[in-house]
Amino acid sequence: MAAHRTSRTSREDKRRVARMEARRAFAAARTARRKRDNVFAASAAAAVLALAVALQVSWFGSNPSAEELALLREQAAVADVREVPDPSLAEGKTFTGSLSLGQGEIGVELDGSAAPQAAAVFKTLADEGYFAGKSCHRMTATESMSVLQCGSETGDGQADPDFQWGPVENTPADGFYPAGTIAVARGEDVMSHGTQFFIVYKDSTITQETGGYTIMGKVTSGLDVLEAIASQGIDSGKTDGSPNDPVTISSFTLN
Repeated sequence: MAAHRTSRTSREDKRRVARMEARRAFAAARTARRKRDNVFAASAAAAVLALAVALQVSWFGSNPSAEELALLREQAAVADVREVPDPSLAEGKTFTGSLSLGQGEIGVELDGSAAPQAAAVFKTLADEGYFAGKSCHRMTATESMSVLQCGSETGDGQADPDFQWGPVENTPADGFYPAGTIAVARGEDVMSHGTQFFIVYKDSTITQETGGYTIMGKVTSGLDVLEAIASQGIDSGKTDGSPNDPVTISSFTLN
């Protein structure tokens, strides 16, 4: 009986340790997020790896109890990790559609041959209706860079911390992004793309020091809509900030 109790106690101890490790891993991942607030901000998704580690610790440490499984399901639900679509969804394809803003409609085209991963991601997000109601929160108007950035989860430049993908595709070696370019926003890491994109409304040259930015498509009509928004200026007269004429996406459709 003593041996049985010892064995049972050992299993319970392992389960307690597993639960603590799962909580610590998840909490550490949440705490480790970087601030992403520049025009090409995107997110780190350390929570994905942390959750996988937590699952391994709990599962392989001992047979999981009902309480442990409930905890892991709760963590997965909180993480709300969005799956990155396979680039094969867009390879060799061209998606055409429209980006409808409060100020007017912009015709768009995404090139799945030049940027299959990016095209697959944004085609999937558009089909899910992700962009409806999202804002274009930031505009730049400098001599070298004139872009409108959209798609932030929170509308303030912060990104979904649980959605990260890469690599950089179809980036210009000379850093020249002609007017009408649609590119993907990201942080310093080439694997830090998220849900944000930017549209170049005036020929721009953007530094390529960290690897450049994926050109996934182009504007096919309605560039004048962006030019009209830009003509209203930027908040507080700055060259980088919120557009004076607030921009909200009504819909983003791709066929």
